[in-house]
Amino acid sequence: MRIATWNVNSVRQRIDHLVSWLKACEPDVVCLQEIKCVDEAFPREPIEALGYNIVTHGQKTFNGVALLSKYPLEEATPRLAGDETDVHARFLEGVVSLKRGVVRVACLYLPNGNPVETEKYPYKLSWMSRLLQYSKERLKTEEPLILAGDFNVIPQASDVYNPAGWVDDALFRPQTRESFQALLGLGLTDALRATTDAPGQYTFWDYQAGAWQKNWGIRIDHLLLSPQAADRLVGVGIDSHVRNWEKPSDHVPVWADFDFETA
Repeated sequence: MRIATWNVNSVRQRIDHLVSWLKACEPDVVCLQEIKCVDEAFPREPIEALGYNIVTHGQKTFNGVALLSKYPLEEATPRLAGDETDVHARFLEGVVSLKRGVVRVACLYLPNGNPVETEKYPYKLSWMSRLLQYSKERLKTEEPLILAGDFNVIPQASDVYNPAGWVDDALFRPQTRESFQALLGLGLTDALRATTDAPGQYTFWDYQAGAWQKNWGIRIDHLLLSPQAADRLVGVGIDSHVRNWEKPSDHVPVWADFDFETA
């Protein structure tokens, strides 16, 4: 089973890119972020034509997440618990049945947090605290769990082309990285780092200053795995070539293969 994540940065603008990538990569489950449309406006037809079931949690103009699955999606649950006043469309959980048991996939789009001197940074940290609590509860079930999405977190210096230039950014501040490490401390595994220690494994290149051409990238799109999912991990890939397409998203897809026994 191949499970992927991609911040598509407006699904209606990138629908041709998305369809091309789906055909080439053939993921079984996809977590999309920043779909930037309400549920009714999601371009379902070309994706359903490829055999995907679709669940969306959209929002006009901003945010928005979606799950695509070649298997039926059960128990699809939007919104992250812990703050009833938070109306941002940033979280969507779905369950896929396996031959034995299930795999639970949470698609998430963490807040950026910049500028750090505004209320945006406390909101980011609060969201990460809620995610920590969610993960604690889900890990108690001892089932395969995958948190996949745009975390807006640069975990380590090896995940950014110029660490010194990002010290004060919300994505790389010590508190941000500590919150990410707290997730790993629960027993979650960073899928990519379970397979390679190599630097330069980037998933995002800014549109400004020729960042893509200069390879000024950062790694902020992650798949975090429960022990039951990590035990089944086969490999991880970053489809960085997608960033070179015409009018691309500033993020590229990341995927992981698992040897789950499907129904």
